[in-house]
Formats: sequence, C-alpha cells, structure tokens
Amino acid sequence: MAKVLYITAHPHDETQSYSMAVGNTFIESYKEVNPQDEVIAVDLYKEYIPFIDADIFSGWGKLSSGTEFSHLSKEEQAKVTRLAELSDQFIQADKYVFVTPFWNFSYPPIMKAYIDAVSVAGKSFSYTEQGQPVGLLTDKKALHIQARGGFYSEAPASELEMGHRHLQVIMNFFGVPSFEGLFVEGHNKARDKAQEIKEDAIRRAKDLAQTF
Repeated sequence: MAKVLYITAHPHDETQSYSMAVGNTFIESYKEVNPQDEVIAVDLYKEYIPFIDADIFSGWGKLSSGTEFSHLSKEEQAKVTRLAELSDQFIQADKYVFVTPFWNFSYPPIMKAYIDAVSVAGKSFSYTEQGQPVGLLTDKKALHIQARGGFYSEAPASELEMGHRHLQVIMNFFGVPSFEGLFVEGHNKARDKAQEIKEDAIRRAKDLAQTF
C-alpha cells in the first residue's frame, strides 16, 4: 500500500479551476485503480503553513544551542512544531501530486511556503562531509498538474515558466527519481477551444492515473 499526498494550492475548486478539475479527475481515477492506497488531501489554502520567519529562526537557534523545547515562546513552539509535522508527513509519503495554477509565471506563494517547510536537512536531503547536498527521497515519485492560460511548454515562452521548473529543481534536489508534468494550456489564449483543451487534459489525467 502506498501513501499519496494530494497537495493543492488553489483558492478555487474544480468547478472554477481547470487545474483543480484535472487534478480531481486524476486523483479520483487513481483511487479507482489503486483502492488499497491511502490518499491524503493537503489543501494549502486551508492548512496552517507557517512562513519561515523570525520566530522560526529564533526557535531553531534556541533548540540547536541546547534550550529545552518548553522554554521556547508559544509562537516559537507552535511554528516549529507545525513545520516538523509537515516535513514528517512529506517524507513518510510515497507519492506526491501537486496541483497549482499558473500565476505571474510561477505558482501561488503558499506553495513556496510549503516547499520551504518540507526542505529540511536530515529529512528530505543531507550534506556529505564535503558539503555537497544529497537527496534522501530516492524511492518517491511526483506529478505536477498545472493549468496555464497561454502556451508555455515550448520556447521561447518556456523560459518564462518558473513554477514547474522550480518544482523540478526541488524534486531533483530531494533525490526524487520520477517527476512528471501534466499541463492544461492555452484555454485563455484560444477561448474557442477552451472546452476541448480541458477535456483533452482530463483524458490525459485518466490515462496517467493508470500507471502513476
């Protein structure tokens, strides 16, 4: 049995969002193919995802210097604990499905905050004696589903796309050997074909769910 994190970073649901519609189709199809697997939904707009701030750095600093956890401030305790919960949940999963919109050439800032939360030395990666980073999640696989109003899969527009590329760099940094992208593209630029574009992406999502 595999544990799947279905991580969504969109304020809208599948009735208003193309990426969420395709993501929902994918995960429901995946459940049908893999009924024994555990799928955990992580809605980043509803979960508490702390930004790494002064409290976090202060709390980490105190703990690393030997201060007992009980001596941290309430804010430090809450934020440090939550980040540990998120990173533990992430490394314990076997598969990741990220669903995001394409905003300002990237994705919503809450997704970056989540990536920061799970990027923890000793958990998702480590350093060698020479200081070289080594990914520790070498038995995982990941998928990124993203809707883009324009066409960004090919050059020169692909150079402007920084959401999927950032996730690709992060997954590689973590050592994740399999990372795929499923994109819904052009529905704003070619409005007369928007429904056709959406339906094609939904078909691809169903097909991909068979083998993910």
